[in-house]
Amino acid sequence: MDFALTANQESIRDAIGRICTRFDDAYWLKKDKEGGYPADFHRALADAGWLGICIPEEYGGSGLGITDAAIMMRTIAESGAGMSGASAVHMNVFGLNPVVVFGTDEQRRRMLPGIVDGRDKSCFAVTEPNTGLNTTQLKTRAVRTGDKYVVNGQKVWISTAQVASKILLLARTTALEEVKNPTHGLSLFYTDFDKQRVAVHEIEKMGRKAVDSNELFFENFVIPAEDRIGEEGRGFEYILHGMNPERILIAAEAVGLGKVALKRATDYAKSRIVFNRPIGKNQAIQHPLAKNWMELEAAWLMVMSAGWQYDQGLPCGPAANAAKYLAGEAGFQACEQAVMTHGGFGYAKEYHVERYLRESLIPRIAPISPQLILSFIAEKVLGMPKSY
Repeated sequence: MDFALTANQESIRDAIGRICTRFDDAYWLKKDKEGGYPADFHRALADAGWLGICIPEEYGGSGLGITDAAIMMRTIAESGAGMSGASAVHMNVFGLNPVVVFGTDEQRRRMLPGIVDGRDKSCFAVTEPNTGLNTTQLKTRAVRTGDKYVVNGQKVWISTAQVASKILLLARTTALEEVKNPTHGLSLFYTDFDKQRVAVHEIEKMGRKAVDSNELFFENFVIPAEDRIGEEGRGFEYILHGMNPERILIAAEAVGLGKVALKRATDYAKSRIVFNRPIGKNQAIQHPLAKNWMELEAAWLMVMSAGWQYDQGLPCGPAANAAKYLAGEAGFQACEQAVMTHGGFGYAKEYHVERYLRESLIPRIAPISPQLILSFIAEKVLGMPKSY
């Protein structure tokens, strides 16, 4: 068992790190204050070929695994870009896995190259206001009429919808009361995002102003039948090939965010002099930061294990959820401690750690709550009765 990164993985980390140095703390502080999608950052990664890291080579990508993508996403967050940088490309790295796995060759050739070269940006529309994490209860309907589907309904917390040209949409094609199993009757589509048929309302939020979150309202939104991925009614099964990688990648981002916060805190503790000594000499400062380091390292090992399991084709649901839980908690604790280590200066935007703390709540909450992960592990791993 070898825990070291391979030479190829080290080169991924180093190459991404070099790109990120072009987008410094001042760049991300400005984005946090003023908003506006970081299109130049997205373009830099696209031009270097990194948006296709998980897409097969025959469709223009690099053909690498989720483990490699996790290293990439951690590096982005750890550079100081945090969730603002990671979320700008997050969906475009993992989101089209269902197309890779279940799409036809024609669909892959048509749908994937635009993501790889940056011509297309995609958003992922699953969550609805009245269903939350209970995906099987989705109400948005896609009704087939001839060679097309007509969609009506509502989605919420859809990232990058303001700038997206494509949408990966999960909608119910068979009414819930007509299926034997609630996971049946949902279908997955990847299609042009026609905003003349979709009202996109941005949600003002606590952090990550550079990457928009939105509520979508579909009114007679038309999708060609050839844009349905796989069989009708099996969409829930297909999105699992996006959900587990998403958990792994957002966990990697949480570790990266925690790591940059920890570095800022330790650097500050070593240089800040109070009572004629650096505050880092006090165990009350040292011990919480040492604990943060251990928690982040443990979470990272879980991220790498989950990524390896996915790349090996093994069932990775428990590991992916565990990685997301551990990293979300460890990242949040490290960011909170970074603010506390800075004292009053931690509350000042110029020191960046307050931004990290606000952003650390994203991987803690989304795409699944820590409480539901605990319930999932209790049921699926420990064999306890289902509680939800």
